[in-house]
Amino acid sequence: MKNFIFISPNFPANYWLFCRELKADGINVLGIGDQPYGELSEGLKESLSEYYKVDDLEDYGQVYRGAAFLAFKHGKIDWLESNNEYWLERDAQLRADFHITTGFQPEDMPRVKYKSRMKEYYAKAGIPAAQWHLVDGKAGCMAFIERVGWPVVAKPDNGVGASDTHRLTCEAELDAFLEAKNPAVPYIMEEFVHAEINSYDAVIDSRGEPIFETGNVTPSCLMDVVNLEDNCIYYIVKDLSEDVRRAGRAAVKSFGVKSRFVHFEFFRLTQDQKGLGKRGDVVALEVNMRPCGGFSPDMMNFANTTDVYKIWADMIAYDRSTLPVGEHAYCAFAGRRDGKKFALSHEAVLEKYGAQMKMVERLPDVLAAGMGNQMYVALFPEREEMERFYQDVLESGT
Repeated sequence: MKNFIFISPNFPANYWLFCRELKADGINVLGIGDQPYGELSEGLKESLSEYYKVDDLEDYGQVYRGAAFLAFKHGKIDWLESNNEYWLERDAQLRADFHITTGFQPEDMPRVKYKSRMKEYYAKAGIPAAQWHLVDGKAGCMAFIERVGWPVVAKPDNGVGASDTHRLTCEAELDAFLEAKNPAVPYIMEEFVHAEINSYDAVIDSRGEPIFETGNVTPSCLMDVVNLEDNCIYYIVKDLSEDVRRAGRAAVKSFGVKSRFVHFEFFRLTQDQKGLGKRGDVVALEVNMRPCGGFSPDMMNFANTTDVYKIWADMIAYDRSTLPVGEHAYCAFAGRRDGKKFALSHEAVLEKYGAQMKMVERLPDVLAAGMGNQMYVALFPEREEMERFYQDVLESGT
C-alpha cells in the first residue's frame, strides 16, 4: 500500500475530498495540519489513517518531525502533497529530505514559482509573454516604462494570487510604490496587458499527458477585486477553446509537468497590442502547479458532470482514470462584496435562480479578499443565461 502525506488537508475546506478519493483508491492517507484533530470534519477523519497536529505549519522543524514520525510508523512515504501554492516550496523541501521522488524538488522551484523565470519556458513553448523588468531603482524602472509606456504592473516575483500587486499609471504612483514596497522582496514589473484571463486546468499523468482538461474565464481583473474591493466573477467554460488547450499542453511540456493538478493562466487580448498580438490572441500570464483555488474543483465537477477529486486520486493510484466526463455546461461564480448595495436581495437571488444554484455560502475572511463575502455558484447550459445571472446578481441598487 502506498503512503501519502497530505499537508494541511483541512484547508481549503473542500480539500478533504482529495483525501477521501485517495483512500477509496487504496492509498494510506496521512495528514499533517495545525487544526486540532477534534475539530476536523468527520469526512476528513474517516479519510485519514493518522493525523499529526503541529502548532504552526510555518515552522519547518515541526512539520519535518511530523513527517519523520509518520514515516517511522508507516514506512516509506511514496507521495507528499498539499495541492496548495502557499506550501509549494515547503512540499518540495520535504520531498528532498525524505527522498520522495514523486513530485517537484527544490531545484524545480525557480521555474515554477518565480514569474521572471517562467518567461524563458513560455518562450520555449512558443507562447508570447509581456515585457518585464526586475524592479531596481527609479532610473531602471523609468527606462523600462519609457520603452513600454504607462500603465505598468508591479508585483512580487515570487507571489501568490493578486496579493501586493500594483497598477501604476504615473510617476507619482511609481514613487509611492518604491517607497512602500518591502525591501526584502524581489518585485517584477511588466507592461500592462489589455485582456481577460483564460485558464488551462488539467490533471497530468506521469508522462506529461492530460487525463482531464477544462478551463475558466475571469472577465474582471483579480487585481481590482483585491485592491479596489470589487465584486468577483469567473466561470468554468462549457468547452475548452482549442487555442487555450494548445497553449496549456505546450506549457505542460515546456515546464516539465508530471503527476500534478495544474492551473495555468493566460491572457486573451481584448485589443491589439504591439509586440504581443492581435485582439483574441492567447498570451502567457503565469503557471500555478496546483488546482485552481477556492471552490473551482467543485465547479469543474458541476460543469463537466464528473469528479476531479477522483480523477486526481486515480492519477496518484493508477496513473490513469477511467471516470467519464458527462454533459457540459457553464458553471458561474459570483462573489458579492459586503457594504455594496444590490438591486436584488440575497433572498430574491435565491428565489429567481434556486433551480440553477449549486452552492451558496458565506466565505471566510481569508478567501473574501479575492472572492467577495457572499458567493453563489450556478449552472447554465447556455452563455446567455449565465450573463443574465451575472447582471441580476451584481446589478447595483440604491
